[in-house]
Order: sequence, then C-alpha cells, then structure tokens
Amino acid sequence: MTEEKIEKKEEKTQEIDEKSTDVAIEKKTDSSEEKKPAPKKKKKIRPQVLKGQAHIQCTYNNTLLTFSDMGGKVLAWASAGSMGFKGAKKATPYAATQIVNAATEKVSRYGLQEIDVFVKGVGSGREAAIRALVNNNFDINLIKDITPIPHNGCRPRKPRRV
Repeated sequence: MTEEKIEKKEEKTQEIDEKSTDVAIEKKTDSSEEKKPAPKKKKKIRPQVLKGQAHIQCTYNNTLLTFSDMGGKVLAWASAGSMGFKGAKKATPYAATQIVNAATEKVSRYGLQEIDVFVKGVGSGREAAIRALVNNNFDINLIKDITPIPHNGCRPRKPRRV
C-alpha cells in the first residue's frame, strides 16, 4: 500500500512540474512580445507667484526665514541650523544674511518680486535679514513687527506666608 501511495505522489509531482514549466514558458513569451517603453515623466509645473510674504523669526538661539504666497502656502524656507551654523553662531547677523541668500535661491523658481515682511522675535539677525532682502532685489511693500507682547500676562502667584 505504501508503494502505491509513493507512486501516486511521484505522478502528481511530475504533473505539477510539467504545468509550472508550461506556465513559465508562456510568461516568458508574453513578456518578450509586449515590451512597452517606459512612460515619460511630466515636468512639474510651478505656478508663477509675483506677490508673497516673508516671515522672519529671530530668537536668541536661531533665525528662520519662510517665503509664502499671499494665501499662506510655503514656497521656500531656510534656517541657520539647516545652513550648517551651530551653537551661538546661528543667531548672528551673518547667519541671517546667508539664510536670506539661500531662501531667495529656492524661491527664484516661482518668480517672486513683491513681498510683505513680517518680523517676529528679538534676536540680533532682524535688521540684517531685512537688509539682505533689500539687497536681493525684492520690492518690499510692508515691514511689520509681529513679536508677541503680553498685555499683563498671567496672574501672579500669591505671596508666600512664612
């Protein structure tokens, strides 16, 4: 009885092998006949943005610049850390000018000409960043300081009783 089972198993494996080789041959012939060229990638169309906003955030530790369109969509950004400055050098006026140069290169693809500048923070790169924007041939319509200022702030703690 065991010999009969072994013979049946061998017959089944032979049938399976024959079927798989037939399928493999069919696949090879199908793929060689129908070779299609790879589809060409479409070029990404960038919309022309003539008027936008520049948001400069100057803190004691870093300087960030973000260019956006009038709707608030970010076009390009740069920061002192992304430019390779480390430590206390990130908050310097020189770093601010380098950030502006890098971000204007990125945003030049969009054709940005007129900008409104919004400055936030008290860092040393504020004025240097604005000067660098003027030097990079932007027409500046508005310079606005949007540094958050507390109007009396939180309620103070009650005095300690000893």
